[in-house]
Amino acid sequence: MQADLDLAVPGGFDAFADAANQEEDTSGIDYVHVRVQQRNGRKSLTTVQGLKPTYDKKKVLKALKKAYCCNGTVVEDPELGQVIQLQGDQRKNVHAFLTGEGLVKKDLIKLHGF
Repeated sequence: MQADLDLAVPGGFDAFADAANQEEDTSGIDYVHVRVQQRNGRKSLTTVQGLKPTYDKKKVLKALKKAYCCNGTVVEDPELGQVIQLQGDQRKNVHAFLTGEGLVKKDLIKLHGF
């Protein structure tokens, strides 16, 4: 009987779970994933993953911080490489910045989150 219950645990949301469940695309297309993670209360965190390795992530981060008045950092992940983290829900801003500066094409950006 307990196996039939499927309860949602509050606070158990994993923003990277959908990326783990997706099958690898064999066509060689590299998407840029922009995700939002809920922290505590109303606080959230935006992550940008999948930028080309030729781009200097720290310079991109500096431009994003200056353009949208938020703080952020570049985190080194063993599996994902360098990931940009920004304070707040900056998904639309990051999308507009990356397409406006010509860093990424519009159809290669995937927005994840609530």
